[in-house]
Amino acid sequence: MTNVVRRSARAILLDGDELILIKRIKPGREPYWVTVGGGVEDDDASVEAALRREVFEEVGGRLSRAELVHLVTDELDGGIGIQHIFAASLSSMDLSARTGTEFSKPERGSYEVVRVPFIAGAIRELNLMPTTLAAFIAANTEAVFSVLSTSIR
Repeated sequence: MTNVVRRSARAILLDGDELILIKRIKPGREPYWVTVGGGVEDDDASVEAALRREVFEEVGGRLSRAELVHLVTDELDGGIGIQHIFAASLSSMDLSARTGTEFSKPERGSYEVVRVPFIAGAIRELNLMPTTLAAFIAANTEAVFSVLSTSIR
């Protein structure tokens, strides 16, 4: 059995019909976009709890809904990393409430919160990383809308 050395939680984060992403600008590299999220920590009660913490840290956001929709496996030193990808909808967002430590480290570049229309064409135009996740999102926009708009029975 392969050793899991890292778990993360990421959000296909919707606010209405817009996708919330983080545009990363690092010195010496072309800008790229990432979904909101990050590593699962030992004191997180669950992967979803980690997602909710990361959404608050990175965009000052609170979620009204989160549904696991995809997994991404990364080959890492000593084993694999698993990215748990959730379809999630915002109930609120206050960028002034962001608490992530990465914002106080200018050497890591900038983290700009951006809104993108949640349509396949707009997503395909971005340099969204990882590319496997970008392809999944672009191919499944209708399914993600459906998951988030369907009431829980």
